Amino acid sequence: MLSVTGLVVGYGDSIVVQGLSLHVSEGEIVALLGRNGAGKTTTLRGLIGLTPPRSGHVWFRGKDLRGLPPYQIARFGIAYVPDDRRIFPHLTVEENLLLAARVLNRRGPWTLERVYQIFPSLSLLRRNLGTNLSGGEQKMLAIGRALMTNPLLLLLDEPAEGLAPLVVQQLIRTIEEIRAAGVTILLADQNMHFCRRLADRGYVIDKGSARFEGTMEEIWRNEEVIRQYLSV
Repeated sequence: MLSVTGLVVGYGDSIVVQGLSLHVSEGEIVALLGRNGAGKTTTLRGLIGLTPPRSGHVWFRGKDLRGLPPYQIARFGIAYVPDDRRIFPHLTVEENLLLAARVLNRRGPWTLERVYQIFPSLSLLRRNLGTNLSGGEQKMLAIGRALMTNPLLLLLDEPAEGLAPLVVQQLIRTIEEIRAAGVTILLADQNMHFCRRLADRGYVIDKGSARFEGTMEEIWRNEEVIRQYLSV
């Protein structure tokens, strides 16, 4: 579904992602693992076009996305949930959800009712303003809003960051349910335990380059990789 080769992304004179290559097959959950500052967020921003790549190629279902604006990439079926969620604070929960569907107008199984089914608490909060939600509720709303665009590929940036353990457990079940509904997922997170519960494969990145790739169990068993690139 997604094939990335030689991706180079930066800000100004600073190059953050340096020749990164990866692939994601349909139906997979793939993790980008690395410490803060490793280049995980910049990679996702490069894929969705928010920080346009300097070089390399991003192929999505046979289309080369490099150079396209984010709105056009989104229309091809990629949705991005940033780590800071970017909820519209003065819109209600329901207005946040409906706005995403209205802007892209992609047909598919994810409707308001389906999102409320997978996130029951959002249904109870539908009239609440975004500014009145907790961090966990905003995370659920951000994912629900992305699903309202009926994506084929969902990019999740640090989905478990800052959440209480019980909320993380609920999030794991929700992401598994989203995958079961046919959405492919690429997630970036430094929490190895969280990623091990969800992902099929992973890429360990450091200084914007892939240092190791394999199944999550292969990464988990490689003490040298964990010590060098993942331990805090």
